[in-house]
Amino acid sequence: MIRIFDALNDPRNLEAAIRYTKKYGGFCEAAISYTTSPVHSEEYFVKLSKELAQMGADSICIKDMANLLLPYDAYSLVKKLKAEVDIPIHLHTHNTTGTGDMVLLKAAEAGVDIVDTALSPLGNGTSQPATESLVATLKGQERDTGLDLNALSECAKYFRKVYERLKNDGLISDKSLHVDTNTLLYQVPGGMLSNLIKQLKDAGAEDKYYDVLAEIPRVRKDFGYPPLVTPTSQIVGTQAVFNVLVGRYKTFPNNSKAVLRGEYGKLPGPVNEEVRRMAIGDEPVITCRPADLLEPELEKYQKELGDRARCEEDVLSYALLPQVAMKYFDWRDEQERKANEPEPAPAPKAAPVDPNAVRELYVEDCSI
Repeated sequence: MIRIFDALNDPRNLEAAIRYTKKYGGFCEAAISYTTSPVHSEEYFVKLSKELAQMGADSICIKDMANLLLPYDAYSLVKKLKAEVDIPIHLHTHNTTGTGDMVLLKAAEAGVDIVDTALSPLGNGTSQPATESLVATLKGQERDTGLDLNALSECAKYFRKVYERLKNDGLISDKSLHVDTNTLLYQVPGGMLSNLIKQLKDAGAEDKYYDVLAEIPRVRKDFGYPPLVTPTSQIVGTQAVFNVLVGRYKTFPNNSKAVLRGEYGKLPGPVNEEVRRMAIGDEPVITCRPADLLEPELEKYQKELGDRARCEEDVLSYALLPQVAMKYFDWRDEQERKANEPEPAPAPKAAPVDPNAVRELYVEDCSI
């Protein structure tokens, strides 16, 4: 299964990915990036899902990045999708706002085909709702999962140790683990939240955390209500950080300019044209499918890499993440060089010291 989504829900950006997934025998799950705004209605998502199904999607995933889909809204949306779209419906949500378990339950009652969960040690908060809780809730009911709760408990025992290690190593933040109902106001998904915390920590401005959260809805409105999912979540979040730390729209990162220029696709709602002008001046806005403007680049990257590329995956890695790829190639070369170096010859053993000779030298030296 290959899950495909577009941050702006622009079907034009999904067309090629769906076509080639199908061409090479993959199961294509097209995702709708769920969000709430004046332009994102239930009818909007039903219409989008029907369009994706017509394009060849094998299933539709409701991708609820920030746990904004509330329980009764989940029931209504799943019901309508099941009535209008003749392919499986998959729900992916989190428990950021504390409603995730109820969302999954109401979606199950509405006939959803698949839901995503996580074992309890690594579940809840910005992760998925706990697997064991849903299994226990549905046991003996019409939507009984058939999973063994005792077996899941044994699995959870192992991952409790993993969780402790991640926490001790500082890889899990307490802010990411707990329910935060402010997400219903700011719409910040877990990955974006982690990124914001790191940006503010690096800038020595962790005390500005809630100021940045309050700035995000304003930036999102000015940018045409993009769903807050990778990469637009990071773009909106970074712009909000700059607005708080430097001054509102005093600085525009390149990705903000790209979004407002239309390089990522059609924005769902109207853009604040004054903000767009501040970002890109009088540059024209892209209105066609952005990928149609790209020139073929595979041969160019192959030439740039030369012998550094061992396979097609190396070329693709370089095309997507050039700096990271080159660091990896350097590391790989260094590891191979070390592995091929002959082992150094053992140092010659020192001759045994003759105590009499040392004594003679000492006496001779003292007599000078």
